[in-house]
Amino acid sequence: MTRPRSSLVCVLETPWYHVVSRCVRRAFLCGHDHYSGQSFEHRRSWVEKRVLQLAAVFAVDVAAYAVMSNHYHIVLRIDPGRAAAWSDEEVLRRWTQLFTGPLLVQRALSIDRGTLSAAELATVAQITAVYRGRLADLSWFMRVLNERIARQANEEDKVKGHFWEGRFKSQALLDEQAILSAMAYVDLNPVRAGMAERPEESEYTSIWQRLQAMNQPAAWAEALEEAPPVSEGEGSPSGHPQPQIKAPLLPFVATTSTADYSPGLACVPFAFDDYLELVDTVGRAVHPRKRGHIPEHAPKILARLGIDAESFIRYASRFLKEFGSAVGAPRHLAERAARGQAKYLRGMYAARRVFASKAA
Repeated sequence: MTRPRSSLVCVLETPWYHVVSRCVRRAFLCGHDHYSGQSFEHRRSWVEKRVLQLAAVFAVDVAAYAVMSNHYHIVLRIDPGRAAAWSDEEVLRRWTQLFTGPLLVQRALSIDRGTLSAAELATVAQITAVYRGRLADLSWFMRVLNERIARQANEEDKVKGHFWEGRFKSQALLDEQAILSAMAYVDLNPVRAGMAERPEESEYTSIWQRLQAMNQPAAWAEALEEAPPVSEGEGSPSGHPQPQIKAPLLPFVATTSTADYSPGLACVPFAFDDYLELVDTVGRAVHPRKRGHIPEHAPKILARLGIDAESFIRYASRFLKEFGSAVGAPRHLAERAARGQAKYLRGMYAARRVFASKAA
């Protein structure tokens, strides 16, 4: 039975989510369409730029992403506490970088604010509260992202109608093991699909961007300031800034143990070197044309998190598909099922196999 989005996304339970959007039928998000002979490779930059651009406006941090031929993946973190700390003016300025907003909001952001009556100021406060909630809402983040890409693609193809096959799919990431698994799964998508030989050659993925930032910091800083054009129907009132910058990816901050990591901490709770070792190891083991071996000494990050290395690599190409609305260790899945009054959560078998030492 289909569950409402409100029951699938709860930041009190976890701020971390893996989301996927897929194109309808044979529509191409990116890549080369063998049926029409057209290349849509340039659309990959549309998605990448828009994701990072919106992360600079919303209270959302992006940890990983991959733009594929007919779908894309994002691992992100929602931060409602950050949105709650913004001033009313900051909230309005952020929202009007995306949408013009009613005339009353435009007046509140201009020199006319002093002329607003008490009733008008109260209305502005109510509108601001709505916008504040939207800026920390996963559904609104995805709505603004997908609507923009769909409009651009339909305009380019000179067609009308649906571009995405439906609403985005989401999976709650309940613990560190789930975050690590989702990020590695997303970053290795092009390698598993045979689109790239190695992770460092996988353009339009977060792992490629992180390596570029590490090897060419000046070029990366300049790229963050580059903004895509604002499409018709969006934008802000004259005199207000357009969303010109793109947010950097969520940083890696190593923790010595799971207990050291706070769910409210805005970082990826691993050492970047450990993560690179894991991605390289798994990438060699799952590449469809160039399979490598499973090393005798598995990446130490797996041992620290209590993840069975052999099972992790065996499940790597289909891991997230084994789960339903949530990914995590068995006891965390059981707790989520109890909170939702569900008898069963898909993925328990895979969780017991992969998160062996965490089984409950």
